[in-house]
Amino acid sequence: MSRQRSAITTGDFYDWFSTLPNVVNEDRLRLRRFMSEEWEPQANGFWERAEFPRAYLIARMKELDLLRDVYTPVRAPMATVGDGLLSMEFARVDPSLATFFGVHAGLCMGSIALCGSVEQQEEWLPRMRSWDVMGAFGLTEPDVGSGVARGLTTTCRREGDTWILNGQKKWIGNATWCDIVVIWARDEADQQVKGFIVRTSLPGYSADMMQGKIAQRTVHNGLITLRDVRVAERDRLQEAHSFADTQRVLVTARCGTAWQGVGCAMGAYEYALRYAGERTQFGKPIAGFQLVQNMLVKMLGNVTAMIGLALRASELQDRLGPRDELSALAKQFCAAKCRETVALARESLGGNGVLLEYHVARLFADAEAIYSYEGSNEINTMIVGRAITGHSAFV
Repeated sequence: MSRQRSAITTGDFYDWFSTLPNVVNEDRLRLRRFMSEEWEPQANGFWERAEFPRAYLIARMKELDLLRDVYTPVRAPMATVGDGLLSMEFARVDPSLATFFGVHAGLCMGSIALCGSVEQQEEWLPRMRSWDVMGAFGLTEPDVGSGVARGLTTTCRREGDTWILNGQKKWIGNATWCDIVVIWARDEADQQVKGFIVRTSLPGYSADMMQGKIAQRTVHNGLITLRDVRVAERDRLQEAHSFADTQRVLVTARCGTAWQGVGCAMGAYEYALRYAGERTQFGKPIAGFQLVQNMLVKMLGNVTAMIGLALRASELQDRLGPRDELSALAKQFCAAKCRETVALARESLGGNGVLLEYHVARLFADAEAIYSYEGSNEINTMIVGRAITGHSAFV
């Protein structure tokens, strides 16, 4: 297959990825092979059963060794770009796996890398890079989502060298089976938000698997309950003193969620293009119908623009450091265009678009989660709006 033809059938119409160094592309291509050849044939079954094959996936992640350079003392020059491309490749076939990966490698490891002491980083990050310790990130609560900055209700109270945590966290990916969860709680003494590395084996910690999801069913989200969980002072994130520090983690990880939108849309386009070439009506492939071509071109235009935006935002983050408005625009745009693209893909398949057999239905449903988490469309819009106007529209 020619280079240009390959770019068209994989959604990289402008050949964006050929502009990147080989070292950045190597992990992406290894992961693409795993996702396409090994995971795709079984993805629908796990999604339909809401089953997460933890042991198998962790073993394969160890073999792929995708985290060897993540949050190392000397951060790779294009670390955000590289991490984003991995998120894209996961989401291109299965956004559930992108969430599993992002929660562990982005949010949990990121919290320790950005807000932990050197000792905490040395204790946890090497074992998390090797997938020997699995992590989660506990911020969202049953009654507090977008308003978490001011409305956090989980509390912490210091007693000597121990902190007592009480409250609940909801929608927490990996929480039902992981080894540690970074929990964000409000200090009863000074009302500031602090972070804690909570070992899930501690008395008083429990996590129940959430039921009834229609999006990203393969990844397990938990409702965490903390009842007088006693956490040692040495497990308090030593550089997390307020919600501003929590926000540093969210801003850093948000580009990865934009890339999830890119991947989900890219996968939907690829499946729709393949289907259009194989499905015949009125004696010829539907790929030859004007209205189908119109939908495919809209999908491809969205994916092409999304890659450009996410890639540039990631490059700027690697060069300038995390910027709230830059990552917010990338997430807002890519999540919205992802939603539009998967809807077009579903429509282009007609009735078959609602069958798991053709994969598009799963991506259609999963896109709703991408649209909602890591800052809703409205929250990210207001972050960018504040940056460009100088006026805050937050309540």
